[in-house]
Amino acid sequence: MSMLSTVHAEVDKETAVQNILEVEHLTKTYGAGSTAYTALADISFGVRSQELVTVVGPSGAGKTTLLKCIAGLMEPSGGQVLFEGSPVRGVRKGLAVVFQDYARSLYPWFSVARNVALPLAAAKVPRAEREERVSTALEAVGLAAARHKKPYQLSGGMQQRVAIARALAYRPSVLLMDEPFASVDAQTRAELEDLVLKARAEFGITLVFITHDIDEAVYLADRVVVLSPPPARVSETVQVALPMPRDQIATKELPEFGHLRAHVYRAVKNRPDDVAGQATTTATAS
Repeated sequence: MSMLSTVHAEVDKETAVQNILEVEHLTKTYGAGSTAYTALADISFGVRSQELVTVVGPSGAGKTTLLKCIAGLMEPSGGQVLFEGSPVRGVRKGLAVVFQDYARSLYPWFSVARNVALPLAAAKVPRAEREERVSTALEAVGLAAARHKKPYQLSGGMQQRVAIARALAYRPSVLLMDEPFASVDAQTRAELEDLVLKARAEFGITLVFITHDIDEAVYLADRVVVLSPPPARVSETVQVALPMPRDQIATKELPEFGHLRAHVYRAVKNRPDDVAGQATTTATAS
């Protein structure tokens, strides 16, 4: 099969059973009457257990709105999100979110360890188990030695690692990430991308990762969901069959990476003639 595979947005019944997360005909409209604005229009795609799906689209395409609807933080105007077969109505156990603004998500007067433990305390996880989860999560993100520090004593990249550790300690089935590395420098971004891949393998979690960076989307993903300009729809889903494990240098030097990056870029820029020329295989959605 070609590295460039265009996949239908609709999910057939056999595949749907395998999905831990399903977005079905999701719409979101703000306001009413003549001032109404439709951000999302009929969004449908599925995510398999332990799959990493990235979502890209032009600026203003409603990527963050989509993530908030998936997370249960925002009520859709139509359609639904299913998590483990049940509709998402409000915040659900098993779903965790990491946002772009990591600094505002951390309490500056708490230590790193206490920040990571916050959702566990709220969930009434026993103290011994809570400590074990915090230690494991901090070890996974390379911050075991910083557990007693305050967030303001850490760099931006380290603060985002704290936010990721907090999500990992919660042990979610699905981790939703909203442009989490947009505010860090390029080198830190690369390190955090590799941290995400490492955490996915170590903890066996499913990820939906919103990004505006096409290189990042292709490097991380099993599949890339491309949104159209607003009102957003799924314009196509691109299968990424790059070898694992991935490496910032070796993977990005592969000709296949360059082809995929160019294909996704054309799709985001809404150049269907170019996209049609690049895509060679059409498959049923997964």
